[in-house]
Amino acid sequence: MAIRPIITAPDPRLRQVSKPVEKVDDALRTLMDDMLETMYDAPGIGLAAIQIGEPVRVIVMDLAKEDEEPQPRYFANPEILDPSEDLSVYEEGCLSVPEYYDEVERPARCRVKYLDYHGEPQILETEGLLATCIQHEMDHLEGVLFIDHLSRLKRDRVLRKLKKEQRLAAE
Repeated sequence: MAIRPIITAPDPRLRQVSKPVEKVDDALRTLMDDMLETMYDAPGIGLAAIQIGEPVRVIVMDLAKEDEEPQPRYFANPEILDPSEDLSVYEEGCLSVPEYYDEVERPARCRVKYLDYHGEPQILETEGLLATCIQHEMDHLEGVLFIDHLSRLKRDRVLRKLKKEQRLAAE
């Protein structure tokens, strides 16, 4: 397993739409393992493959608290089914938008169809933080960042700040 660099906004690669994976094989499991190690190191609770420069429809997450055993989850080719009409608001952050958090409204529940770590088809009922996290990560697969759900003013302010920080870091 390897820790990979996480791409940060406004890198244009984050705007790519990720391609479906052909099959879950050893190479894809290695990518998933690297993603999980990268996510834990960051630290974060979810990571989409595009965030490490791999434009494939793969997500990893682990919502276990610090004092709990790790509970890694792997999703290949995830699809959201039946998002609820009732909404919930969570304060979200993103490893690709470092040190910025804001409230985002999303469906409170949804089902997710996906292939697991072994390539087996699964359907998962989600609600609460799990529903929010899966929707946040799936946005990445479509080239959408959580800041895209905010007002244009807030989004532009965050992107200007990130560009400035990247310019200063490059000097």
